Amino acid sequence: MTEMEATYEANSIDTMQGLKRTHSCNHLNQNHTGQEVVLCGWVSRRRDHGGLIFVDLRDRSGIVQVVFSPDVNKEAFVKAEMVRNEYVLAVRGIVKARSEETINPNMDTGTIEVYGNELRILNAAKNPPFYIQDEIDVDELLRLKHRYLDLRRPEMQKDLMLRHRVTKSMRDFLDKHTFVEVETPILTKSSPEGARDYLVPSRVNPGKFYALPQSPQIYKQLLMVAGMERYFQIARCFRDEDLRADRQPEFTQLDIEMSFIDREDILSLTEQMIAHIFKEGVGRDVPTPIVRLTYDEAMARYGSDKPDIRFGMELIDLSDIFKDSGFKVFDSVLANGGQVKAINVKGYANAPRRELDGLVDYVATYGAKGLAWICYTEEGLKSPITKFFSEETINKMTAATQAEIGDLVLFVADKPKVVAAALGQLRLEMGRRLGLIDPDKLSFLWVIDFPMFEYDEESKRWVAMHHPFTSPRDEDIQYLGSDPGKIKAKAYDMVLNGIELGGGSLRIFNRSLQEKVFSAIGLTQEEAMDKFGYLLEAFEYGTPPHGGIAFGLDRLVMLMAKRASIRDVIAFPKTQSASDMMMQAPSDVGARQLKELYIKSEVVTKKKPD
Repeated sequence: MTEMEATYEANSIDTMQGLKRTHSCNHLNQNHTGQEVVLCGWVSRRRDHGGLIFVDLRDRSGIVQVVFSPDVNKEAFVKAEMVRNEYVLAVRGIVKARSEETINPNMDTGTIEVYGNELRILNAAKNPPFYIQDEIDVDELLRLKHRYLDLRRPEMQKDLMLRHRVTKSMRDFLDKHTFVEVETPILTKSSPEGARDYLVPSRVNPGKFYALPQSPQIYKQLLMVAGMERYFQIARCFRDEDLRADRQPEFTQLDIEMSFIDREDILSLTEQMIAHIFKEGVGRDVPTPIVRLTYDEAMARYGSDKPDIRFGMELIDLSDIFKDSGFKVFDSVLANGGQVKAINVKGYANAPRRELDGLVDYVATYGAKGLAWICYTEEGLKSPITKFFSEETINKMTAATQAEIGDLVLFVADKPKVVAAALGQLRLEMGRRLGLIDPDKLSFLWVIDFPMFEYDEESKRWVAMHHPFTSPRDEDIQYLGSDPGKIKAKAYDMVLNGIELGGGSLRIFNRSLQEKVFSAIGLTQEEAMDKFGYLLEAFEYGTPPHGGIAFGLDRLVMLMAKRASIRDVIAFPKTQSASDMMMQAPSDVGARQLKELYIKSEVVTKKKPD
């Protein structure tokens, strides 16, 4: 720091007194030529060209170039010599058109500049730990530690402004369709069905705990009992679960519930809303009606209940063709209720052996015990397994996969769940390698008719695939007491480009049916009353048919902004370990606080081996 800078910083921080901001930086253009303007913002860059000093001034709207000349104002020029990156300034000046040779086509304001005749330094700044510019190559943990600086970057501010437009368009659309926004409690009752709850101890009720809501599910159903008919909320939700790029311990969802409707009403209204949001948010048209697939179709064709349908390469069931083929591996799998499925990777027959071996390792991560392959080349079929099959079997397989010279057919034989996971993920990987996935394409999909229950091997019981308040299809209710695996639910998910945007269902609104569903997932009457007695009682006071849907706002904005992580569209996100690097949370608390809450902490640390 120079002596001049030190003197200035100690004694001369300016104020805005008598100066009123007139324009945002990026809103200036040639129509403002000759006007006096007052701008405020941060120094993005400073360049000293001897007789002139150029400052790129940045605010939320963008950047404009400000020129300081001793011929215009000596005092302002002297102050500009002390300015450094990220100083906070207020500038009064005259807008002038740039000469032809100095126009900057890379700036929105590149045809004009502001000649400063007054400069106020509102605050100085240390050198930031990383450059405040887009597309920086810096460790994400450092960015999160200094998130208030990271958020100054134009691309980050752009994402947050997109998020604002999205939430505003949601509210506008739903208000127009007679929905009422209602806030539901954050401190609620623990009901650990699914993800783990975050618990909050109650000081005034010793030994008792609130839970932070995983969703407003029960409250919104109770609002239907209350006669609100159409409710929505942009709700904060909390789940104590392992994190991924598209998960956070606290997140935001758009929550919707409606009375006196059927599935078609919800799907139709939701499609209209999504089309409105994309048009208002990013100017994209969403064609409606949106394609629908049943859960069974999605799993059969893509191996996923949230398939990416931007490209083909669908899974092909070859179980009937290979039945009793004489190939022991396939025969054994099929005899034990398994499947043999394949994908045809067009034009990939010349893949080197080391790459094929790598694909074997790839599917192993999804539980597959192996991967078979056949290359269709000009010289004939190349594969270690073709010798086990008759010519008739190979011809049938070729016809079923529509394989041609130049194609690579990949097979997985295993339990249906493993085949779906391994081959479905392999399909996506090959789509990426071949460049088949168009990043600019929007492929929406409804997945409907989900199974009501899935069997949990760990707890040896049936659990709700979505949640236990989802209504079973009318024709399947008969199986509640005998064969829960046969039951389909009145549930639906919206998927975009292979990512689940949101999901919902028609709900149970009858006490007797709700009790049967609780029983099917292993809850005794006493347990059901302890956890959900208030809901069961409410159902006895005239509950209307109702249903709804919830969308992950973070995930939706991530996709609209074409980001890889939801952390980029959340102002202050957590890390993969659920930590706040900036606030250093979670953190230790004092013994006094713990005592007031009747909590004793016993953190167990593993002993190092001798």
